[in-house]
Amino acid sequence: MDVLMEGTNIRKRYRTGEVEVEVLKGIDFQIFQGEFIVILGQSGSGKTTLLNIIGGMTQASSGELNYKGQPIHSIDDQQLTLYRRNEVGFVFQNYNLMPNLTTYENVKLAVEIAQNPLSVSDVLREVGIEEWSDHFPSQLSGGQQQRVAIARAIVKNPELLLCDEPTGALDIQTGVQVLKALQKLNRVYHKTVMIITHNAEIAKMANRVFYLKDGLLDCVKVNENPLDPEDISW
Repeated sequence: MDVLMEGTNIRKRYRTGEVEVEVLKGIDFQIFQGEFIVILGQSGSGKTTLLNIIGGMTQASSGELNYKGQPIHSIDDQQLTLYRRNEVGFVFQNYNLMPNLTTYENVKLAVEIAQNPLSVSDVLREVGIEEWSDHFPSQLSGGQQQRVAIARAIVKNPELLLCDEPTGALDIQTGVQVLKALQKLNRVYHKTVMIITHNAEIAKMANRVFYLKDGLLDCVKVNENPLDPEDISW
């Protein structure tokens, strides 16, 4: 598989007054085109920080980050904005939907800033939310809202889909539906998907699992036979 992104000695430090905290302590990694990655680790291990650096939400304090062979660590704010807009889709635990817009309108918002967007109707159908196109977020369940958020992220046609605890607030049945939508996007659209989760069982879906511990990449596990969401023991 082709290397989509490569990080070398990625470090992230935060300063509060006189105190400096190093959240990431020198991480090396590769992400391959079209794979499904799960990131596991305890709270404070640096999972979200790493995901935010990969997605261009924040920049590393030091180290090198290359996307498709091009440096991301040294680009300016305007170039970073274009990278986030054109290459990355984000899915957050709290959905971040516009309450006064319908499902269709929430997803269409992303189309307006994308270079090569997919069809809104096609994506809504792929994630199983098409019949709720004219519903507002307040009329949807948590799982339905999460699938709208996934559709909004993927309709931009990004190469990289980043998900921060996408099932953390959902019941088991709904969580399986959301994971099936993500797996389908990975397999049907051949998008690279990365998920942060505290649920170690979800790692059984992944091609590879990144284990973070105390700001370091403790190990990487390869799954030869990734499971489908409905085959996971929750």
